[in-house]
Amino acid sequence: MPIATFKNVSIAFGKDEILSEADLVVHHGEHLALAGRNGAGKSTTLKLISGELKNDSGEIWTEKSLKFVSLPQQLPIATEESVFTAVSSVFEELGQLISEYQILTQSIKVDKTQNQKLNALQNSIEEMGGWSVTHKVEAILDRLNLPSEKRLSELSGGWLKRVSIAKTLVQEPDIWILDEPTNHLDIEGIIWLESIMAAFKGTILFVSHDRRLMERACTGILEIDRGKLIKHDCGYSEFVHRRDKSLEIEAEHNRQFDEKLRKEEAWIRQGIKARRTRNEGRVRALEALRAERKKRLDIKKLKLAADSGIPSGKIVKEITNLEKSLGGEKIIHGLDLIIQRGDRIGFLGSNGCGKSTLVKLLLNELEPDEGTIKTGTKLQVSYFDQDKAQIDQNQTVFDFLSDGRDFVTIGEREIHIVSYLQNFLFSSEQARAPIRTLSGGEQNRLLLAKLFSLPANLLVLDEPTNDLDIETLELLEDLLIKYKGTVILVSHDRAFLDNVVSSLLVFEGDGKLVEHVGGYSSWRAAAKSTPSEMTNTVNNSSNYVERKKRKSDTQKKKRAIEKITDEIDQAEQQIEILHEQTSKATFFESSREQQAKIYTEIKSLESKLSDLMNNWEELEGKEE
Repeated sequence: MPIATFKNVSIAFGKDEILSEADLVVHHGEHLALAGRNGAGKSTTLKLISGELKNDSGEIWTEKSLKFVSLPQQLPIATEESVFTAVSSVFEELGQLISEYQILTQSIKVDKTQNQKLNALQNSIEEMGGWSVTHKVEAILDRLNLPSEKRLSELSGGWLKRVSIAKTLVQEPDIWILDEPTNHLDIEGIIWLESIMAAFKGTILFVSHDRRLMERACTGILEIDRGKLIKHDCGYSEFVHRRDKSLEIEAEHNRQFDEKLRKEEAWIRQGIKARRTRNEGRVRALEALRAERKKRLDIKKLKLAADSGIPSGKIVKEITNLEKSLGGEKIIHGLDLIIQRGDRIGFLGSNGCGKSTLVKLLLNELEPDEGTIKTGTKLQVSYFDQDKAQIDQNQTVFDFLSDGRDFVTIGEREIHIVSYLQNFLFSSEQARAPIRTLSGGEQNRLLLAKLFSLPANLLVLDEPTNDLDIETLELLEDLLIKYKGTVILVSHDRAFLDNVVSSLLVFEGDGKLVEHVGGYSSWRAAAKSTPSEMTNTVNNSSNYVERKKRKSDTQKKKRAIEKITDEIDQAEQQIEILHEQTSKATFFESSREQQAKIYTEIKSLESKLSDLMNNWEELEGKEE
C-alpha cells in the first residue's frame, strides 16, 4: 500500500537545485536507506516526506491517517530530569502529569502530607486515560534497557541518543524517520539500533553512512543522484553493484555522445567549404546535441591522494608499562605495545573507554601517570581530530588550508590551493567563504584535505568517517589501504575497520587492553567462539618478546601481500590499456609487425599476471 508519493517534485535553495522533477512511491513496511553525496538532498527528502519542508513545485501526497515521527540529530539536553520523565514528555500535558506523579510517589515516602495532591494527580491521569501511557513508557524503557530513574545529566552521549530513540518509539510511529541515527553511538549501540530497526513493523526512512547498518536494516535503497530519486529493491551490497554498472554504462554513453558532438563541431567549422554540402537537418541535429550536452549533469569526482613522505624508523612507538587514570577511573593499566612502520592499528571500545586519551598520549598531548612512550625516528605526523579543535570557524577555507602557502606538493606535483580544494569538491566560491558556512560533512572533507596536504608517514585518525558520505568514505578507505606509511585509527564503523586495519587494540574496561591480529569481524567471531584465546593480552609482559617476533612475521607477510597486490594492479592496468589499443580502428591501420608486438606483449603480461595471482593466493593461504 502506498503511503507517500512524489510527482515531478522540485526544490532549490538559492541557486542550488536539490530535486528536479523527482518521482517516488513509498510503500507500507519498506525500510529505505537514502544514499547520495553530502548535499545531494537526503535530509531535504526526509523533511519533504515528513512535511517539515514545502516543495517549490510538483505534488507530494502522504497518507494522512499515518503518524510520522522523526528522530532529531541533536541530543537531549543533559538536565536533572529522569529518563522516565524525558521519555514521557512527548505526551505533553499528560506526560507532565505522569512525571509529577512519579516524582511525588518517591517523595511521599518522606512527606505524608502530599497524599491529597497525589490523589488529585491520580484522578486527572485516570480521566485522561493516562495509565496506558505509563505502561507504554515503562515497556519501551524495559525493551531498550534504559534506566528509568537515571538522570539525563548522568548519561553519556550514546545513552542520551538511546533516550532520543525511546522518545520516538513510545509514540508508536507508522513512519519512522531517522537522520544519521548512529551519531554518538559506539559499536555496541549501533548493533543494538540495528536490531531495533530490523524488528520495526512499520515504514522506516533513514540516512546513514554506516554500510553494515544499511545492509542489515533496510529492504531497499533510495538513491538521490543529480536531483532524481531512484528506488532500488535490494540490499546495500547489490545496490553498489547496480550503481557501479549503471555508472559504467553512463560513462560509455557519454563518451560516444561526446565523440559524435566533436565530429559534428569539426564539420560545422569547415565553413564555406562545408556549406556546399551542409543541410539544415544536420545543423538542427547539432544544435540539439549542444543543448543536450549543456543539460547533462556530470558527476564531479573527489580526488584523494596522500604523500607518505620519507620512511620512518622501523619502530614508530614503543610503549612500556603505561598507566593512565582520568577522574579517578583507571583508563590504561600496564600497557606494553610496539607500533612498527607500516602497521595499521585500530582502537576499539565503548564510548568513554579511553581511545582518544591513548591517541593524545601517543601525540604527547597528555603525560602518562607511569610508564614510557618512546617515539621512533624520522616521524612526520598528520592528525585528524574528531572534535574539529583545529578549525577556526571564522577562518576562510583557503586560509585554513594554505597556512600562508599558495601551493601544496603531493608527491612530485605542485598544485595551487584552489585547484587542490576543487579535488575535494570545494568550489572557488567556497574556498573564499568562512568555514562556518560548511556542513559537518564538508568540514570533515576539509580536515581530510588538510591532513593530506603535507607529507606524513604516520596518520592518526580519530573518527574520520563521521558525517562523510559513503562515496568519500570508500575513497578514503581505498587511499588508506594503499598508503605506505603507518595508520592509527579510532572508528565505530565496522566495515571501515575491517577494510583498513591489520590489527586491533581492544579496550575491555578497568584499564585492560587486548591486542588482536585482524579486523573487526574476525575479532567479533573470535570473541563469540573462544573468548579466552581470541586475543593476546598486551598487558602480559612475559609474552612481550614473543609478541614482537610474531608481529614482525605478520608485518612481513602483510608487506609481501601489499607488494604483490600493487604488481597485480599494474599488470591488469597495462593489459587493459593494450586491449583498448586493439579495439581502436587505428590499430588495424598499423603494420602487422606492430600488431604482433602488442599481441605478444599482452600474452606476456597475462602470463605474468597468472604467476602473480598464484603467488598472491599462496601468501594469502599462509596468512590464514
